Amino acid sequence: MECEAERRPLGVFECQLCALTAPYSYVGQQPPGTQSVVLLEESYVMRGPFAPSKDRFLVLGSRCGLCGRLVCVGPECSLFYSKRFCLPCVRENIDAFPQEIQQDLEKRKVPSKRPASQPGSRT
Repeated sequence: MECEAERRPLGVFECQLCALTAPYSYVGQQPPGTQSVVLLEESYVMRGPFAPSKDRFLVLGSRCGLCGRLVCVGPECSLFYSKRFCLPCVRENIDAFPQEIQQDLEKRKVPSKRPASQPGSRT
């Protein structure tokens, strides 16, 4: 049985672009209980809310490699290319990224054409 201190969050992560908030339990590259997992960036992590196992976790986000803004891993807020970058910084420096990243960003600009009445939409 785990003690109360292991379950208590360290703080609340808040994306500075979309305002997503979630309690985080670890900041770093090797979440507790995961001997073989090393993240490629210093990340804000929460324990998996639906898994009782200590080695299950969710990466919430990290700091932008250019401006330092705290951003979530959502595709509308950031992308990872050797480190995390917020989309405003990516757009400002688009020529510094490879063609594949530029094409991926172009695809993200196209809004969904799906009507709200179709299945799969949130209402």
